[in-house]
Amino acid sequence: MNTHDQHGRGRARTGPGRRRTRLLAAAGAAALALASGLATPVTAAAQPARAAQAEEGEHSDKVLTVAVAQSVDSLSPFLAVKLVSTSIGRLMYEYLTNYDPKDAHPVPALATKWEPSPDKLTWTYTIRSGVKWSDGQPVTAEDAAWTFNKMMTDSGAATANGSFVGNFAKVTAPGPTQLVIRLKKPQATMTALDVPIVPKHIWEKVKDFSKFNNDKTFPIVGDGPFVLTDYKADSYVRLKANKDFWRGAPKFDELVFRYYKDQDAAVAALRKGEVSFVAGSPSLTPAQAASLKGDKNIHVNDAPGRRFYALATNPGAQAKNGQKFGDGDPSLLDQRVRHALFMAVDRKTIIDKVFQGHAVEGQGYIPPRFAQYFWKPSASQELAYDPAKAAQLLDDAGYKKNGDGKRVGKDGKPLNYRVLCHATDPNDKAVGKYLQEWWGKLGIGVTLDCLDNVTDPWLAGKYDLAFDGWSVNPDPDFVLSIHTCAARPQTPKDTGATDNFICDKTYDELYAKQLAEYDPAKRADIVKQMESRLYDLGYMNVMAYPNAVEAYRTDQIKSITTMPSAAGNIYGQDGYWSWWSAVPADSSDSSGGSSSTGVVIGIVVGVVVVAGLGVLFAVRRRSTAEDRE
Repeated sequence: MNTHDQHGRGRARTGPGRRRTRLLAAAGAAALALASGLATPVTAAAQPARAAQAEEGEHSDKVLTVAVAQSVDSLSPFLAVKLVSTSIGRLMYEYLTNYDPKDAHPVPALATKWEPSPDKLTWTYTIRSGVKWSDGQPVTAEDAAWTFNKMMTDSGAATANGSFVGNFAKVTAPGPTQLVIRLKKPQATMTALDVPIVPKHIWEKVKDFSKFNNDKTFPIVGDGPFVLTDYKADSYVRLKANKDFWRGAPKFDELVFRYYKDQDAAVAALRKGEVSFVAGSPSLTPAQAASLKGDKNIHVNDAPGRRFYALATNPGAQAKNGQKFGDGDPSLLDQRVRHALFMAVDRKTIIDKVFQGHAVEGQGYIPPRFAQYFWKPSASQELAYDPAKAAQLLDDAGYKKNGDGKRVGKDGKPLNYRVLCHATDPNDKAVGKYLQEWWGKLGIGVTLDCLDNVTDPWLAGKYDLAFDGWSVNPDPDFVLSIHTCAARPQTPKDTGATDNFICDKTYDELYAKQLAEYDPAKRADIVKQMESRLYDLGYMNVMAYPNAVEAYRTDQIKSITTMPSAAGNIYGQDGYWSWWSAVPADSSDSSGGSSSTGVVIGIVVGVVVVAGLGVLFAVRRRSTAEDRE
């Protein structure tokens, strides 16, 4: 799934939210891949404090409590797009394939192997035998076929991950362990289908997938490493270890995600031992990280992240039926105005003053962590910081200053842009103040709309610009798909998969071309052309690639896996490796057993570029700037 930071910075989609190369993999490859390249675990120096408990229910001594700064949008894998939601979905349901924690290449998950036909239009997956749903029913290929077919035939079920099945012609399950997917044309994401497979016998009872949030009956039936047992909106999500998980049971008996609206309160809870882990929204601020580094029994992880931090411009919200809606400022439809705004943004200052070095200056759409797809503009193409040239562009576009020094629109009124801002994200507010200063010198007013819920005005197109961000997966298809014309809502009343309503014919043609290209180098070249096009359009201004800055208590967690394992993030991974591998501090098993592995989590600065076989993928559809990642 994908993850979106902004309306969930995930999407994960992840994240909106939301594949891989076409290798054939044997079932045993997963265990070998996971075991490779992992360092020795951290040993706690003190007795572990008891993790804070959620509000209700019985609790084990081995409880891992994670402080999150984002509320769940939905527990339905067909609707969830925020990073926290898609991350929880990964713990509940298996995908056909997973990503190796070391270098993100595809490894078996529910499917033990996969093979394309010579023309690449038919893919046959061998589904793992002996796996059971948490209610004891067997997991079969029919569950996978039903999941995909439902997404292909029900627009509600396609809300979060519909882009994965748009090219599917037919999906069948000839036998309990055989899944066959026929394509309309070649599709390069067939080993990176980030779609949670759900139990048919449970979900076939759902009547309206667009409204069913999967949050009324507990425990929720799944086949992942954890089973969701309890949930209270804007408060907590509780999961119990699946002792029968095929890859091996997690070492913690329970996993609790606790929501904190105030990030400083979450950090305070970590200090007091009330939570085991804190990631911020989605990262800790430099001040918070610095304050924790001297604390006994607390480890800070500062590593290259998988997300970007950007400004998105309203291009004129429009549905697929042609109906326009929203109230974006018409001046932003002029490319010269968009370019002028971005040329008045000093990215270096943002890195130095806001992120205080815990980020890399933004350039192309895909972060440098994904080296194969990382792109940056040429010297002649770059919209470099140049306030004088920005002012000239505004003059050329007809938006000149009046006697009061204010830029005036075509209607004679001074330009004043509303910028959607996440109330829980200190970075948005800090950068927003700089925008008021920088754009103010151009004669443009800035109003920061810092809201707890940016999703509603965003979906309604009621904004001029917005702080945006996504967590990018190892395959770029999803994060690229959210800017296609097809991702827009069918009507203004519907919810689409679009990020911010961009629709460009040239970009769409390139998107279709990269999706059908199996050659990794050729596909990467097309993806870079798409990034170049997106950059030139000026609707997206990537300002930074923030580090993953997070912290955990070593007297509660002995070891845990980062992704990539050499220097990567813990929270919001492409997979379930961190929480599945985590070893309690009081465990006598320093290696985490045969199923879990630990790595030393230190303070890592700089950028580590991971070049894997897979290609990146953006996180899920819109979420909030914290998940959108």
